Amino acid sequence: MKILVPIKRVVDYNVKIRVKSDQSGVELANVKMSVNPFDEIAIEEAVRLKESGKAGEIIAVSIGPEKAQEQLRTAMAIGADRGILVKTDTPIDLGGVEPLAVAKALKAIIDKESPNLVIMGKQSIDDDSNQTGQMLAALLGWAQGTFASKLTIEGESLSVTREVDGGLKTLKLKMPAVITTDLRLNEPRYAKLPDIMKAKKKPLDMIEPAELGVDFTPRLQILKVTEPPVRQGGGKVANVDELIDKLSNEAKVI
Repeated sequence: MKILVPIKRVVDYNVKIRVKSDQSGVELANVKMSVNPFDEIAIEEAVRLKESGKAGEIIAVSIGPEKAQEQLRTAMAIGADRGILVKTDTPIDLGGVEPLAVAKALKAIIDKESPNLVIMGKQSIDDDSNQTGQMLAALLGWAQGTFASKLTIEGESLSVTREVDGGLKTLKLKMPAVITTDLRLNEPRYAKLPDIMKAKKKPLDMIEPAELGVDFTPRLQILKVTEPPVRQGGGKVANVDELIDKLSNEAKVI
């Protein structure tokens, strides 16, 4: 079985985001970039399937600038066998490549690579769109299991436990399928130094969007980026009567 894992280069989750002075985007100069955390979970799950003998090859795919090779090498250090980078210079702080364009690009790659399974993060921590996996499954006409907290392969089918508002929901899907990962699916491993060195020798192909026949021109325009307002401190009241008075006369909510 061949597994394809899309990953995204994002600002590291430990970094405090700073908005540019002209409000055109977020500051990326000298900022640490990492693999999107949900995508790390997807890589880990694919590697576990390979280690259990249920998968033969793992392909990591990213769409982004040339520097995204760093994140692909990280994926290969964790256990991916090779990488594919669709090179685009669309700035991520200005929206980057939109979900539908990503889904179309991934479909073009999947048509060439013919994987049995796609495992990807449910969303990225920069735009939080949570759209690409669903769009990709629709374009491919494949089954989909989103927000997966447990994944089990049973022959030619998958058992997927999903996290939903009311609790857990279990689906049985036929492969090929698209799975999007939730936080509780697994705990990603740290790449060891020997694996990092080996990853440098693994194949990494770079392709242009034109080769896939996909237009990455943004359909949306970001007018400005601002920080959320500072939360104001609360106040104390002496008794219930004073609370009701403030809610009625000051807050005007009752």
